[in-house]
Amino acid sequence: MGLLEGKTILVTGVTMHTSIAFKVAQIAQDEGARVIVSNIPRAIRVTHRAVRKLDPVPEVIELDATDEEQLTALPETLRALGVEKLDGVVHAIAFANPKTALGGEFLNTEWHDVDVALHTSTYSYVSLAKAVQPLFGTTAAVVGLTFDATVSWPFYDWMGVAKAGLESANRYLARYLGKDGVRCNLVSAGPLDTMAKTSIPGADAFNDLWGDRAPLGWDTKDATAAAKAVVALLSDWFPATTGEMVHADGGLHSTGA
Repeated sequence: MGLLEGKTILVTGVTMHTSIAFKVAQIAQDEGARVIVSNIPRAIRVTHRAVRKLDPVPEVIELDATDEEQLTALPETLRALGVEKLDGVVHAIAFANPKTALGGEFLNTEWHDVDVALHTSTYSYVSLAKAVQPLFGTTAAVVGLTFDATVSWPFYDWMGVAKAGLESANRYLARYLGKDGVRCNLVSAGPLDTMAKTSIPGADAFNDLWGDRAPLGWDTKDATAAAKAVVALLSDWFPATTGEMVHADGGLHSTGA
């Protein structure tokens, strides 16, 4: 039996086959889960193309996690696919305008762009969990993705602030959903050559940093390590772990200068 045998998992934000979310969907299926994937409406064609590489090809739904109407309709959207119980949800959703909120523009970013970054990358984590809560059974898992925001990073700017908010929101979500048997955790991955990373001006500098300092080394082209951490947290093997941030970054977070 696989780690997720018999479970149904919603994986959001599946884009290119290089994304962490795609790799999560692939490994979750390999571990026995029924996987449903989602993406924002304007990117849904990209998602459909990507998931053709999976066997079986999972169902794909449109979901903008910043749209209240779509979130309200989400339980019925899933029930229409025959989902009566959801065992886990993966939040792989983030956005900040690369021209105004990233790349060294921290002091010049207007509130509108900060608002978009916080709503998309932080608040949607809580909104998504609340939306699917009616489908959770006696136990369930919510897992999100972060890039360790306990420190500041060059170029990361307002996305770093949004991720810091996400990490705090995860702890509060764990506090309030724990009584319902819901575990809420984050995986902090090292830099990966995903579509999201390529949109960050100057982000290639992270590759050299990880190459020089990660004790276990780090492959920026392979999302497997991060995805396996997500799948492990979705499984029953962490029954008493919540409000946690698990690093899957080759150990760089533990090193000094």
